[in-house]
Amino acid sequence: MEQPHLSVRPGKPYPLGATVLPGRVHFGLVSRNATRVWLQIYDTPEAAYPIWEFELRPELHRTGDVWHIEITGIGAGTLYMFRVDGPFAPEKGLRFNANRPLLDPYARALTGDFRWDLSNALAYDSASRRRDMSFRTQGGAAGLPKAIVVDDDFDWQGDRPLNYPLRESIIYEAHVRSLSQHPSAEVQHPGTYRGVIEMIPYLKELGITSIELLPVQEFDEFENERHNPRTGEPLTNHWGYSTIAFFAPKSSYAADGQLGEQVNEFKEMVRELHRAGIEVILDVVFNHSGEGNELGPTISFRGIDNTTYYMLDDNPRYYRNFSGTGNTFNCNNPVMRTLITEALHYWVVDMHVDGFRFDLGSILGRDDHGNLLEDAPIIGRIAEDPILRNTKVIAEAWDAGGAYQVGAFPGRWAEWNDRFRDDVRRYWRGDLGMVGALATRFAGSSDLYDAGGRKPFHSINFVTSHDGFTLRDLVSYNRKHNEPNGEGNRDGHNANFSFNHGVEGETDDVAVNRLRIRQMKNYLATLLLSLGTPMLLSGDEFGRTQRGNNNAYCQNNEISWNDYRLGERYSEVFRFARMLTALRKAHPVFTRPEFYTGRDNNRNLRPDIQWFDAGGTHLDWSGASCCLAVHIDGTEAGVARGRSDDDFFIMFNAGHERTEFTVPEAPEGLRWVQVIDTAADPPDDFREPGWEAPTAQEGSLALCGRSMVVLRTRPLA
Repeated sequence: MEQPHLSVRPGKPYPLGATVLPGRVHFGLVSRNATRVWLQIYDTPEAAYPIWEFELRPELHRTGDVWHIEITGIGAGTLYMFRVDGPFAPEKGLRFNANRPLLDPYARALTGDFRWDLSNALAYDSASRRRDMSFRTQGGAAGLPKAIVVDDDFDWQGDRPLNYPLRESIIYEAHVRSLSQHPSAEVQHPGTYRGVIEMIPYLKELGITSIELLPVQEFDEFENERHNPRTGEPLTNHWGYSTIAFFAPKSSYAADGQLGEQVNEFKEMVRELHRAGIEVILDVVFNHSGEGNELGPTISFRGIDNTTYYMLDDNPRYYRNFSGTGNTFNCNNPVMRTLITEALHYWVVDMHVDGFRFDLGSILGRDDHGNLLEDAPIIGRIAEDPILRNTKVIAEAWDAGGAYQVGAFPGRWAEWNDRFRDDVRRYWRGDLGMVGALATRFAGSSDLYDAGGRKPFHSINFVTSHDGFTLRDLVSYNRKHNEPNGEGNRDGHNANFSFNHGVEGETDDVAVNRLRIRQMKNYLATLLLSLGTPMLLSGDEFGRTQRGNNNAYCQNNEISWNDYRLGERYSEVFRFARMLTALRKAHPVFTRPEFYTGRDNNRNLRPDIQWFDAGGTHLDWSGASCCLAVHIDGTEAGVARGRSDDDFFIMFNAGHERTEFTVPEAPEGLRWVQVIDTAADPPDDFREPGWEAPTAQEGSLALCGRSMVVLRTRPLA
């Protein structure tokens, strides 16, 4: 095939990455300590060696720390990599190697549909490995993904990010592959972006507003070298918390190709979710890369400018490891701050996503020595950036280095509230002395968010997430069962606050299974009716199980996939969850924007919230009771939306025994009707609007052990 004629221009120091221009492509790369840089052009994804290589001469192609070049005669679809040379001095933190092809940190797509072979990219040290091997004798780029020049042209058909207010959002945490991979999903494109599109009717029926996707930015899913010790099955990096290209959607999640098609397929997914009224939140991992520790592979950042991108130890040969994965990004270095900001801009402007959840977000607040900053530049920049102003920004407010900052992120940042998770779990497990903690979490966690001027919706409430037990496993196992992960059951959390209700794992005992279903409903009702922003784990709505595995990061199989056949066995749980999302949406009392005051703010002689013990008197917060009740005045919440809402009276009984609760007199002209009783069989466990049951006995109501009852006001007939 005749090769096209190419010519070179110097280019400019911006933009970074590969940008398609008329008849040419502009490339930009940042490296302060590099002495030489080459741009390589490849003709096929499998190619070991480039068909063209262009050296960037500092006198023409360098401005400050930016290396830049413009190549005419190429366009979208071009495959490229860089080579970068400079000092190899690990004792100074410098790890340049001109023989290593490197990925562009700004690459917008990587070639896929093959198993990465990083054997030629493994790290070496001057004390043990030679550096004088030539590029060709090392095998070149064979087995390595190549960056793809992408044209961002796409027919969005008028789509814009939805950006729902946090307090009106119901988040659904899901994995692109797991959502539709199982045959029971009955989709044409299982495990892909298009598979997500095919699941939209199901998501609409469930009633969520937002889908939060586990990492979709490119990673090596085959980096895990272990096998399942029971079956011999190779294990993978299923979750994807090992990003290597922050602008590139995961190629293997595309249905029809991995040569740039993944970009358009991701956009199609976002567009169709938006059309259905569902916004898209991405779980992003800016705290570390997939290059591992000092013995890991050199794929991109390490070979481009190690001292710029990473936090190095006092002995710069090694990395600070606040991520638990071998390295930590230096997020407050100006170069890394720019990369993070521009990546977020790209996903919002070009990919139309609605928000981000930042994995191990406390790392964003560390300086280059690992110290926590009082006013970290990147945290403030993300919150106040004008392009990101309407997007959701959610922090996992801790890291693997001991930082714990739940309630401490500033401004408009929301946070995963693990205090909600643990306190709600402990209460429904039956731990004594938890009524005060449950009330605090149910009322929006003002102890964490009020003092900083933040709002209840800044608390992302959850009972389960990808990291830990599923809801069904939470009520079925006392301990983790992670043996299939090949780590001797040492991985995963030990403090799960779970309870198996008498039998570890699966059982045919009817009474145990009924109690487990009741507890699942208790958890769901507590989550969806609490003040704050609720997050559901995908599959919890129909009893998905991981067979007691609370760290299924490496299980790309039926342990992790959604088996929708369970929807038959747990149909009442799905119905219950669906009706809860509808109830939450219909009643502003559950999404009020302010914390409760405990005062009469409407001059109707009723405080906005009142707590009682089972006997209807003031609660002893220091007592050992497992019972409490709350009366919520709907008038106060209704003001926020220009209308009054119903009053609600909610009773909680985490004890074993049937307990009589005193029900307060309904406001004048109203009566109490029963909406929810988690101990009842369907349809009485959750009554359809207009078919609620009048309270059976004036002034009191008996609750079964481990149950929850919700009453609301209706006008007298």
